This record gives sequence, C-alpha cells and structure tokens, in this order.
Amino acid sequence: MKRREVFNTAAIATATAVTLASCNQTSKSPTVQTRLPNIRWRMATSWPKSLGTFIGAETVAKRVAEMTDGRFQITPFAAGEIVPGLQVLDAVQAGTVECGHTSSYYYIGKSPALAFATAVPFGLNAQQQYAWLYQGGGLEAIHKIYTNFNVINFPAGSTGAQMGGWFKQEIKSLSDLKGLKMRIPGLGGEVMSRLGVNVQVLPGGEVYLALDRGAIDAAEWVGPYDDEKLGLHKAAKFYYYPGWWEPGPTLDVLVNLNAWKRLPKEYQEILKTATVEANMNMLNEYDTLNGQALTRLLAGGTKLVPYSPDILQAAQKLSFELFEENASKDTTFKQVYEQWKPFRQQIFTWNRINELSYANFVTTK
Repeated sequence: MKRREVFNTAAIATATAVTLASCNQTSKSPTVQTRLPNIRWRMATSWPKSLGTFIGAETVAKRVAEMTDGRFQITPFAAGEIVPGLQVLDAVQAGTVECGHTSSYYYIGKSPALAFATAVPFGLNAQQQYAWLYQGGGLEAIHKIYTNFNVINFPAGSTGAQMGGWFKQEIKSLSDLKGLKMRIPGLGGEVMSRLGVNVQVLPGGEVYLALDRGAIDAAEWVGPYDDEKLGLHKAAKFYYYPGWWEPGPTLDVLVNLNAWKRLPKEYQEILKTATVEANMNMLNEYDTLNGQALTRLLAGGTKLVPYSPDILQAAQKLSFELFEENASKDTTFKQVYEQWKPFRQQIFTWNRINELSYANFVTTK
C-alpha cells in the first residue's frame, strides 16, 4: 500500500463513517442504507484475550464497527475458542472463519517467505518494517504469497523490538545453549536450532506451564508487559536481551479471499484503514507499558542479562547463511529476500545517521 493509498483509504473510511452516521439521523438516505448491508464475521486469533497481542484484533473489530455504524461487525475469538492458536491460517483458508489475527511466521512450514511478513533475525525494527511494507513493496510481495492460500493479509499490530527470552539457567556463551529446550518460532527458531537448541513451538497460552514444569528450559514471548501477564518471571529468573530474531514483528489480519471479494468496496476500505490504526495503537501501547512492566519485574528479582557477543555474532552469521540457503531452494523466498535485502541496507545506512546517532547520544549516561 503506497502513501497515497493509505491517505485515500483513510479519507474513504472517514467519508463513509460520516455518511452512515447521517443515515442514523435522517430517513432520507434509503439508498445508502440498502447499499451497505449488515455483515457479521468471525475472527480467529492466535492469542489469549489477556495479552496485548489481542489488542490488534480488538482494535480492528472496534473501529470497523464504529466506522460502519455497526453494520459490519467482526467478533474476535481467543486461541482455542474456534481453532488452536497455530491453525488460524488453515481456518481462514478453508473458510471456517472469514478472517483471523495471527503472526505469519507461524506458517513458514507452508512458505518460508512468510517470515518476512512478521520478522526475520537481524531484520527491521517496527518503523523500518512499516516503511518496507507500506512503501518498499513488502506488502505487495506478501500479498502474492498469500494468494496461493486463498487469503489476503493486512498488517495489524506491532509489538516493537522484543526481548530475548526467559532462561532457568544463566547463558554465558554459545556452549551453554547446546541441548536446551526453548520455545521460539519462526526463522529465529531455525537459527537457534543450528546453535544447538532443541526448539519448541507453542502458543502463548501453553508457554508458562511448559516452562514452569520443566518441559522446556527457556521461552521467548514478546516483552515485559505480556511476559509478566503470562507469569514467565515466576518460572525462570534470567531475562535476556535483545530479541535479535524479532526486532520489529508485525502481526497480520488474514482474510479469506472469497469473503473479501464479497465485501462492498466501502467496507474493504474501512477494514484496511482499521488495520493501519491497529498498527499504531498496538505499538504505542507496548512502548508505553513495557518500560513500566520491566521496572516491576526487576524490582521483583528478575535478572536482566545481555546476550554475549559470541552468541550474537554466531546468530547473525547463521541467520544470513539461512537466508541464502532458503533463497537457493525456494523461488518465492528468493524473490522476497532479494527485494528486502537492499531495502534493509539502505534504511540501515540512513537510520545510522539520523536515528542511531541521536539515540546513542541521548541514552548515554
């Protein structure tokens, strides 16, 4: 979606909302009322309702209802209420539900290139990810992949840069990772596997019990706010940073293409606008709440620990080896990677001058 389209979308949505509001105040607009029908959709999600990630789904549903004067209603369901949290794409593809809210990298088994829709190791932060998706051709590239699954996707929420996970034991070097059982999905999980970790993929609602009962030795989820809610600090005390595998993860609304095509154009534009708003809303909430939660965690005895340089260097080297390997084996991955890689280099060069130089100065004590 180009900048012009984002603005046009917002304008269309606003105009439609005003028109619908007018319909409530007067009976002189039967054409509009007839033309915009009452529609009810179900949205499966990958999240427990208690977590911040569910905010994206709620924001989309709330804003769509408000901008259509209640004519278009989307009801979000927590993971497990309709389908398990890691089966949202399957449910949307099959038409079991009209739409879903999830992380695309949960489905790299279907297409490794879907990782780019969420985050890849040593990739883009949230602001850079939005630039790539909306202005750098990223969203068009991901749309092409999802077409193969009878789905269209819209970015709908970001957590910002994530933390590096909770460990029961301190990890001082690469050798300490070998043999550990860790919950970590996506390409980050593949890199960890190559570092000797026994990787597990679990939905959010199952992470705490697995960590607490020793089924896994470590787990990453999002960051302080959600991690505190899950109680991960009660099961492990060493909290690592940075989450190099998810520097700016984006969540997605997935829509069944048949259901999408049946929507009136006005509703399509309103839904797209609501997803853009969800992006901003969720990122703002996490940036506000994570710092507060981290303060509480540290006061409660959590040990904040940086990953050692040897782990970060090895992980970065393996990450780009994995990208090149996937590109050599998967045509779709290669197409997205070759488009993403120069964008990453260009925006890193620019942000090193403007963003990083400023951040380094103002955050240095």
